[in-house]
Amino acid sequence: MRLSIIFKTALLVLSTAIGTAETEDQPNFVVFVADDMGWGDSATYGHPLIKTPNLDKLASQGVKFTECYSACGVCSPSRSAILTGRTPYRNGVWRHLSGIHEAHLRESEITYPELLKTAGYETCHVGKWHLNSRQQFNVPDFPQPGDHGYDYWMYTQNNASPSHKDPDNFVRNGEPVGEIEGYSAQIVASEAALWLKEIHDPEKPFAMSVWVHEPHSPIATNPEFSGLYEGHENSKYMGNITQMDHALGQVMEALDEAGVSDNTLLFFTSDNGPVPSYGGTAGGLRGVKRSSHEGGIRVPGVARWPGHIKPGTVSDIPVIGTDLFSTILDIVGIPLPDDRTIDGVSMVPAFAGEPVTRKVPLFWRNHVSQASDRSALRVGDWKIVSNDVMDKFMLFNIRKDWKEENDLAAEMPEKTEEMRKELFKVWDGIMAEGPKEWWLGERSKPKKGSKLNY
Repeated sequence: MRLSIIFKTALLVLSTAIGTAETEDQPNFVVFVADDMGWGDSATYGHPLIKTPNLDKLASQGVKFTECYSACGVCSPSRSAILTGRTPYRNGVWRHLSGIHEAHLRESEITYPELLKTAGYETCHVGKWHLNSRQQFNVPDFPQPGDHGYDYWMYTQNNASPSHKDPDNFVRNGEPVGEIEGYSAQIVASEAALWLKEIHDPEKPFAMSVWVHEPHSPIATNPEFSGLYEGHENSKYMGNITQMDHALGQVMEALDEAGVSDNTLLFFTSDNGPVPSYGGTAGGLRGVKRSSHEGGIRVPGVARWPGHIKPGTVSDIPVIGTDLFSTILDIVGIPLPDDRTIDGVSMVPAFAGEPVTRKVPLFWRNHVSQASDRSALRVGDWKIVSNDVMDKFMLFNIRKDWKEENDLAAEMPEKTEEMRKELFKVWDGIMAEGPKEWWLGERSKPKKGSKLNY
């Protein structure tokens, strides 16, 4: 037995011993994550043509966050942060895991599904995983969803293959499924509905991750949805967003049919910003996927929790995917792990439009961004963006300048220095705690002579 397993078992036993409320009173959780969906890729966030009736409905029933962030401008890191509440360089998934690499979501990391199981929850993951490299996927020597707290899973390593249409690379609980007829988002949503209706014990609360592949490439769109935009040069992409939205509707309908919608927190978001070459849009924000400017990290964020979130509200409180970990544990009454840094905070105050208090500022670092915007940190209305070696900085007042058009670094040197110190304070903490052996020497490593101290 690996040491990490012994350690985590002891922690889970301790969590159980602390005690929780009766499971019949506990809410359910569904986290729905789109793939490469930009902040501007929906009617809900102002796109003039794309139809997203189900996301619109979800926002009308809950709260729409206008300043919701992913934890990174690329997929694997942001997903790891959702599960662990820890910024990606700290939890080890510092890069996207599309190829062959030793990085993965370590078994020593603690996920919210694991902790929910100690409170009597059943757990399910359907869709994209992307927390193992290709050679680690569905290999018992490396942690899979079952090692991170999921009772049931049907997943792919990364993208649906060969495309969203008739994918052939799903694995269910360790067994390859083979080709499935249909389109990926609907397949994933149908599996979620199946689990909820036929496998889940209705006497127990549940947590479900629904991580669809749309609108990530290679894109394939059902004519039913692309036909809504017939004649438009971007019909395939816009239809793909509507295809994804339809799957969200399937999940919402499944919750209704199970009679659990009123006791379920449903959170919709995306893993990072858009890819314009496919047709995505950041809604006027600077930057796109892979950037630490707003366009790479500001994403849709909509939450519905009947009786706890006022319907049809809009919040400009900054929240981030990392916060989901702390939010879920806060609601259930499970203490945060105290042996490691948890970067996220509970969003519960933000559900009511109240500010949240952060011990660790919002922080981003992306190994595949342009050299000029590799890292960023936000405190209040202020955001600092640094280059790859962390010796050149841009300063923005995000609340006033959400498009990041006016760099104030030269004009406000004292504020820039204050933010620079905050940036390095967070980075020094990551250096002291994260598995840096995985990424030192890679292109994310600052050059010799920079101000970083290794």
